[in-house]
Amino acid sequence: MAELPEFQKKQFAFAAHIRDPEQAAAPEGIEDRRMAIYRHLFFNNLLNLLSTMFPVLKKLTPDQKWRSLIRLFMQRHRAETPYFLQLPEEFLAFLQNEYELQDDDFPFLLELAHYEYIELALSISEETNDLTDVDASGDLLANAPVKSNLTWVYAYTYPVHRISKDFIPTEPAEQPVFLAVYRRGDDKVGFLELNPMTAGLLELIDQNDARRSGEDLLRALAANIGYPDVDALIQHGLTALEEMRQLEILTGTRAPA
Repeated sequence: MAELPEFQKKQFAFAAHIRDPEQAAAPEGIEDRRMAIYRHLFFNNLLNLLSTMFPVLKKLTPDQKWRSLIRLFMQRHRAETPYFLQLPEEFLAFLQNEYELQDDDFPFLLELAHYEYIELALSISEETNDLTDVDASGDLLANAPVKSNLTWVYAYTYPVHRISKDFIPTEPAEQPVFLAVYRRGDDKVGFLELNPMTAGLLELIDQNDARRSGEDLLRALAANIGYPDVDALIQHGLTALEEMRQLEILTGTRAPA
């Protein structure tokens, strides 16, 4: 392999020093006072961006620990994109794949980081809803409910949506925590905590390629979970469907097949 041109050697040395100034020497011939400007500029920009994008994680983490985490990200992670709006995804990938959890880390660190990333990712998502043949006020039992493409559902072991300085869980929840994170027509992002029944119902709606009616889906759910009072479950399910439509988790209904 041909030797790199001198200017590229300096570029690599410059980048390596910016990433890890304690281990990688600065390029020769550059005054340290000038290098310090770049060291501080790159690190502080990254620190400020990630602090804004992961606000809860930042507030809970001691300042020196947070700064060390950002430095490790700079040192170890090779980003796949230059776009700063995709920086949270890069940071999450670093935490999931390249960072070893320490004894003083929160046990929910990865889940909280994922939740905060999802909120931002959904806010800038370019996904849209095909509203062809969708009746926004259609009968949710007689017709087929339609889930918004801007509703993303996840299951966590910790109640990540409630974590704050006043609530720091040390043990996982007794049951999985199902969250529907959604974006409304006014672009506001919200979340709805689901119980296992509503989570199961929303999954059936999402997979409803056959356009079964809402009542059919609820009867199928009752059979799946062995619910004894099917009529009562249908009434509870209708209430849940109405709430999800009001929040724009559902966009409306289509005529059943």
